[in-house]
Amino acid sequence: MLDETDDIHALFRGAPKTTEFRKLRKRLVQQVREALDTYGMVTQGARWLVCLSGGKDSYTLLAVLHELQWRGLLPVELLACNLDQGQPGFPATVLPDFLTRMGVKHRIEYQDTYSVVMDKVPQGRTYCALCSRLRRGNLYRIAREEGCSAVVLGHHRDDLLETFFMNLFHGGRLATMPPKLRNEERDLLVLRPLAFVAESDCDRFARAMTYPIIPCNLCGSQDGLQRMQVKALLDEWEKRSPGRRQVMFRALMNARPSHLADPALFDFAGLQPEGEQGFLNNSKEFSEGG
Repeated sequence: MLDETDDIHALFRGAPKTTEFRKLRKRLVQQVREALDTYGMVTQGARWLVCLSGGKDSYTLLAVLHELQWRGLLPVELLACNLDQGQPGFPATVLPDFLTRMGVKHRIEYQDTYSVVMDKVPQGRTYCALCSRLRRGNLYRIAREEGCSAVVLGHHRDDLLETFFMNLFHGGRLATMPPKLRNEERDLLVLRPLAFVAESDCDRFARAMTYPIIPCNLCGSQDGLQRMQVKALLDEWEKRSPGRRQVMFRALMNARPSHLADPALFDFAGLQPEGEQGFLNNSKEFSEGG
């Protein structure tokens, strides 16, 4: 149950008292708890590196995790981390000032990956892939230096859906960003506790709390990105049939390998009919073929 009187953490200081916001806050807490339980994300006494970009999603993640920790429902240590990638005009003081004011343990790391991306990626190509790899490598390093067992990211339900369709349309595979993943070195977990949370709820929450949102101008400056095209497609589907996104997300949790076409996931070759008639047919085919 959410408190009906005072805010419980500085991150919720000045939270709106409206019924609508209380319902939103309660829904976010419940959905994050559900994701934590469903995917077995929590190991008591662990230390998590909570990645904070300054966007609406990571602010929502940070606040909900601290609320759960405050209530004794998340027995892990949280360390917020922002990786300043050296983008021109990035307001470097916003996040450290905010985190200090909120009393949140944090680490600010400066690594000029922006110059590397701009140097390596040809004009007109998307920056996202290389930018993401460089960012992830630095976050893994920081997690190890800080004794963290998990890197916690703010990807939400819509991010997972968009990635699924990008892989479907452009990658030729059925895959998305999993809620829980072990890195290639097998020494860290990557967690996405917002896996059940809608992007629109993150937006409403962060704006209602007036968190100092920092846009990503590096990726946002490029038109025609595949992800933006997929997002527009999902927006149109949602507009025509409200609730479509949630139905599609449930499908990601209800995969049936025997009803797909991947022989590595299901033994189609070994699938034979059962019963006497099936046995006779198989024997006849074997004799004729032999």
